[in-house]
Amino acid sequence: MLIIDSVVKTYNKTKKANDNISLTIENGDLFGFVGHNGAGKTTLLKAIAGIIDFDSGEITVDGFSVKKDAIAVKQRIAYIPDNPDLYESLSGIEYLNFVGDVFKVPTLERKSLIENYAKKFELDQVLNHPISSYSHGMKQKLVIISALIHKPKLLLLDEPFVGLDPKAAFLLKEEFKALCEQGSSIFFSTHVLEVVEKLCNKVAIIKQGKIVAQGYTQDIIKNQSLEHLFMEIASEA
Repeated sequence: MLIIDSVVKTYNKTKKANDNISLTIENGDLFGFVGHNGAGKTTLLKAIAGIIDFDSGEITVDGFSVKKDAIAVKQRIAYIPDNPDLYESLSGIEYLNFVGDVFKVPTLERKSLIENYAKKFELDQVLNHPISSYSHGMKQKLVIISALIHKPKLLLLDEPFVGLDPKAAFLLKEEFKALCEQGSSIFFSTHVLEVVEKLCNKVAIIKQGKIVAQGYTQDIIKNQSLEHLFMEIASEA
């Protein structure tokens, strides 16, 4: 589904935010991406989503190149940044319908999906309200719903649990599992290591732009916790 091959991204001609990164996320993978602040997680997610360019290497989604087939890639993915920018003059339902139009989600299917997800995430009573009146957590829920209604083959998320209440976080984890069972793939960054350990079948750890560990979660952590492993790696010179 997602193949990242020898990707390099340099800032200011000297700092390698992504240093020769190679990862493969297969159909059905729930893949956690962890690292300290500034390690290069967000840079890689933005490169996959086509928001920023990268210096060398290749990224393909479902066989389509991020650089050469940008539209085809965007039709297959959903990207949720850690601090989403929304059209706050729109109401919640107007925004969801806008996204549905962009991804050509059939009207009846869209209506059913919006009603279902809005009720689950407890936004059904405020969909007609302007987004400017929403709290941070409500905005996060709205963006999550907008990603789910077009059933992406690859869902990219940067710190998706920030700002969510415990119930919404639980529901999101359940939606992650359901999507992957249907054959979609999820690649997300987080600082909540317990979530990765319990939820993800695969994990990669990035340090100073380099992947220092990757593979099946249980193979990586073995008989210790992911938190313990991460602290060991973080303390190494």
